[in-house]
Amino acid sequence: MPINYQEIYTQIKEVGLGAKERRKKKEDAQEQAQKLLEAHSSQLDFLRSKVDSAKAADANIRCAVPLDEELASSHPLPDSVPATLIAADGSQIVPNRHDALQYYVINVGAIAMQIGSGNTPEVVTDTELRVLDEFDDTFFSDSQVALQRDVAERKKLLEMAENYSGTIIALTEGQLELWGSVDNENAREFEKSLQDYLNVLEQLQRKKIIAGGYVDKPGANWFVKLLEIAGTPADELKNVRKQRLLAGVTDLWLFSQILGEHERSAVFALQAKSAEKYKGALAIHFFYINVGDKKHPKIARVDVPLWVAENPSMLNALHAVLVEQSKIMGKAPFPYLLHRAHEIAVVTHREKEEIDRLLSRDILSNGGELGEKSGKQTAKDLKGRTRR
Repeated sequence: MPINYQEIYTQIKEVGLGAKERRKKKEDAQEQAQKLLEAHSSQLDFLRSKVDSAKAADANIRCAVPLDEELASSHPLPDSVPATLIAADGSQIVPNRHDALQYYVINVGAIAMQIGSGNTPEVVTDTELRVLDEFDDTFFSDSQVALQRDVAERKKLLEMAENYSGTIIALTEGQLELWGSVDNENAREFEKSLQDYLNVLEQLQRKKIIAGGYVDKPGANWFVKLLEIAGTPADELKNVRKQRLLAGVTDLWLFSQILGEHERSAVFALQAKSAEKYKGALAIHFFYINVGDKKHPKIARVDVPLWVAENPSMLNALHAVLVEQSKIMGKAPFPYLLHRAHEIAVVTHREKEEIDRLLSRDILSNGGELGEKSGKQTAKDLKGRTRR
């Protein structure tokens, strides 16, 4: 049966009736956020002290930590410098317990461009197939495969960087912190992937490569949380993570008010329990950047390790190349080479079907046997069925 549009329509009407009230609450919160920003922009010692107090009250707090720049400071677009930009992205086929064949594929696409040289970009694709052995392997979850993909992306950046000299910028899409499930089932796999990842970051640091993670339309509001901490009395900080003083305000909105065309923000450290494993030169920092203009701001967050955050020339090189790359995409600004890396890496449904066919043929021709599809999958595969 189709969805019940009458019920959907009733719920949509309820949402619409509350829209004006929600807008007013958001505007009030935005006004309060601007007042907190104006009041505390230069009070860096106070802010760091409040973050320490919030951390003591709630070890799981995640927020921005100011360094030595005012909260509302901004930096104009610097001059570009000769550099090699390397971008990597990955995609995957995850195991499906309903399929006859249990395997996963990690496909990493990378592209290196010597900016301004006129040389043809270097394009590389690495594909890893692993068939899950029923005698040895437990089922691999989506998060486990994603962890391996994230590590593979950074390894490919490091590998390609060996072919170049001078200023090298290594860019991936998404946050710099490796993120994944750390429940009991996946904890060992996560720790192994994390150590591999930290080893890659250490090698990037030794080679003085400018590493960054570009987060388009970020959902985390670490800067807003800093303002909420600033505006919360000390004896109430234990509840600051759950009680949203500035509910409805986002980092994206705030920095669209702060940053002009092609400007970047101050650099902040990340306060997070999970980020404590990134020690010394690997400590995670971030800034915001407007790759759009003042009238139509396009705000992104850029994660960088400490060795980049504390080096002005590295920050300037990264700032300049991100704006230049985003201009190429026109009215939908986004770093062009990251877009190309995604195009290179993506695995299509047709490619999965071809892997299924080749794998099945080879197993059967060598005397092996295939598993069975589940009844659910067999029914979904029937011709003429359009519903999931």
